[in-house]
Amino acid sequence: YQGLGDHCERQATPPACLLNDLGQEESFPLGPNLLVEARPNLARRFFLCIHMDTVFDEQHPFQKCRISEPGILNGPGVIDAKGGQVVMLYALRAFEMTMAAKNVGWRVFMNPDEEIGSLGSTPRLLELARDCELGLLFEPVLPDGSMVAARKGSGNFTIVCRGQSAHSGRDFHAGRNAVVHLAKVLIAIDQLNSEPSDVTYNVGRVQGGGPVNMVPDLAVARLNIRAQDPQACDEAVAAVQTIIDQHGANPDYQLQLDGVFSSPPKVVDSGTVKIQQVIQRCASSLQLPLSWRDTGGASDGNKLSGIGIPNVDTLGPVGNHLHSSKEFLVTESLVQRAKLAA
Repeated sequence: YQGLGDHCERQATPPACLLNDLGQEESFPLGPNLLVEARPNLARRFFLCIHMDTVFDEQHPFQKCRISEPGILNGPGVIDAKGGQVVMLYALRAFEMTMAAKNVGWRVFMNPDEEIGSLGSTPRLLELARDCELGLLFEPVLPDGSMVAARKGSGNFTIVCRGQSAHSGRDFHAGRNAVVHLAKVLIAIDQLNSEPSDVTYNVGRVQGGGPVNMVPDLAVARLNIRAQDPQACDEAVAAVQTIIDQHGANPDYQLQLDGVFSSPPKVVDSGTVKIQQVIQRCASSLQLPLSWRDTGGASDGNKLSGIGIPNVDTLGPVGNHLHSSKEFLVTESLVQRAKLAA
């Protein structure tokens, strides 16, 4: 981006504050974000955004890119969302060569923590987007090339259960097994998925116990909830809290629920419909088939929608199997989608 905008800098991202596996608050450092601006003093400004992080940590075996077959690139984050980074950059390069560029300011924000809910970058993201006319985000399109319209809200929650440790042989009955008690809570939460609703409850991680000759006194679970509108989000959290309260009534155990819907539901308002119509016309001029579908996945577009910024958040390329070692990018779609975004 050096030389493309008027201003380009890396900025520190505040740490994420989460409950760790001991049920204690802990700050986790995050990488820097990138801010690029062009003509920031113009009345019309567009906000462009995509994240830099992937779900694969340094110890994960999936670390290298390869051409798995002609036109197919396999690698960590190639579609989610490094391919979107390429599309955004080349679309802006093309746009800056047009006469229209002098009439529009733009602001690029690339954050390092979207895969964990943009916990540290959200305040800065919303601050930079508030005075912009619209948002363009470069998450990948759906595997069939469709773009996303509405998105469910997403919330990550932690449940901490504390019991009483004891020697499993000499003093077993004096112990209160936190792992077993938390398991009962999680089974009750999972049963909420059987109710007729579009809300989903996913128990993603459970940590607890240690030496098998000790009754475990601590267990921690991580839970993700998805819901399609603000009322459903509130009702989903209330349903989980009711289960916590029921099992927490046992005086031998302490239960704690922590977390929020960090990504509110993304609704398709009139402003977003206008952007969709423009994109549809541009796709037609490129003879690029285009359709729209709702999805349960969340993005930073949810956050923009939450503060009333109309946005389209799937201007990235085509691929599939994101968040797995089969993740791939259709390389020719980089050019197609960069043309469309420009």
